[in-house]
Amino acid sequence: MPLRSLLAALVVLLTFSGAASAAPTLKVGISDDGVLLYSPEKAPGIVAQWAADGIDTVRIQVRWVAIAPGQLSPAMPIGFHPTDPNDPMYNWATTDRAIALVVANHMTPILEVTGSGPVWSSRVPSLGNPRYEPDAAKFGAFATAVARRYGRVANQYIIWNEPNQPLWLQPQQECPPSGGRCSPVAPHVYRQLVRAAYPAIHTADPGAQVIAGALAPRGQDAVQRNRPLRPLAFIRAFGCVDERYRPVRTGRCRGFQPARIDGFAYHPHAIKASPETPSPHTDDANIADLRKLETTLDSVQRARGFSTPTGAHAPLHLDEFGYQTSPPDPYDGIPVARQSRWLQESAYIAWRDPRVRTLVQYEWQDEPVKSVGSGRKKYAGWQSGLLYSNGKPKPALAGFQHPFFADVVSRAPQIRFWGQVRPGRFHTVALQRRSPSGAWVTLARVRTDVHGTFVKTLRAAAATATYRYRTADPLPAPVVTSDAIAATPRRTASRRAPAR
Repeated sequence: MPLRSLLAALVVLLTFSGAASAAPTLKVGISDDGVLLYSPEKAPGIVAQWAADGIDTVRIQVRWVAIAPGQLSPAMPIGFHPTDPNDPMYNWATTDRAIALVVANHMTPILEVTGSGPVWSSRVPSLGNPRYEPDAAKFGAFATAVARRYGRVANQYIIWNEPNQPLWLQPQQECPPSGGRCSPVAPHVYRQLVRAAYPAIHTADPGAQVIAGALAPRGQDAVQRNRPLRPLAFIRAFGCVDERYRPVRTGRCRGFQPARIDGFAYHPHAIKASPETPSPHTDDANIADLRKLETTLDSVQRARGFSTPTGAHAPLHLDEFGYQTSPPDPYDGIPVARQSRWLQESAYIAWRDPRVRTLVQYEWQDEPVKSVGSGRKKYAGWQSGLLYSNGKPKPALAGFQHPFFADVVSRAPQIRFWGQVRPGRFHTVALQRRSPSGAWVTLARVRTDVHGTFVKTLRAAAATATYRYRTADPLPAPVVTSDAIAATPRRTASRRAPAR
């Protein structure tokens, strides 16, 4: 990519912040089942590109309904043994091919074991709705089969996808016939799914990590049966505590037994908000609200709403994150240059949070736009890829390959430069500033760690400056423009300054 393109594509924003501890090991991931599962002719080349771009892990959905037999039947097929992955009624072919491709390219799969299941998996199959209250014991049997089949190549299993969304789990809540506020149902159904899957997976794959959550970052007010639940309210209900984290033991919490988990997954999409902008609703949380999310999790855990094997706080896995772009979506997309900047800033936010273990870009390539009506419905599908649907790269691709961010950290002022050379391993990085004459001046040389990450704090030399890093490798040169770096940071150091 020519340097002039990088100047437009890899601009990142200054923030004001205090010192922060970094995640001990942040794995970089990708998730694009449209490519991996449903485009077998394109998948080998694209997966090889993922490996070349330094991706560590690939999230893959293992859909119950796509693998189990009798999808539309109200009764489980006679003679079917659901805990046996070698039962001939199972159809693993698509998932086998995807996992084999990832492993062959030296990346690690994260398996999201999720519904919906067949109709017979529902506790009320007569409704013909496979999303309605899936049977926990039957799900545990399927989870056993998954872990037995793939335990040699996978060790992380996420339980269900976005259980706070009616697309994946129903009903979300139950509402009084006369109207009024509804009470949650989905968190209690989900708790039983986790309670069934956790021991099932650990028995089949003793070294496994079983990860709960995978919640969508926002919901709606609880006034209709299948309105999506807000994620922090979902977590409290999952642990049977009220808004003040006091135990609840009535209704669906009667006889409460907590789930055990090894980690918590979350989808902190911010849609059109910057990584600095908190969610407007108390019980929603996006990438700017990780501390709020962690506080909620820890408070529920202290109230014994769930447990971890060691009693430590649950690590976070941000297993789905991205920004949709305009083009193609003028309603829920942001300009492509902004997508690149915000993804790089988000990578820095994830890296500096010691709880975050995984950050998964969703997705690699835009889904084709599907017109299902007018207005927003004219732009159905998901378009948060690093490439357009026709395969043309967006500016975010270069930023993803070589993220770079500048953070004002003190009154001096000083700038913490953070970046990552992907793929990782050890590199020597030259941090450079562009002089008024246009020449690039090397300020420092830094050695990256084994993950290709570098951090260097330098005193700011001017109120406005443009920086980049270069390596001895034949790589493009990421560029960061930092404005107003001499401004005085606020006392509330965790609050970021708005972009200029």
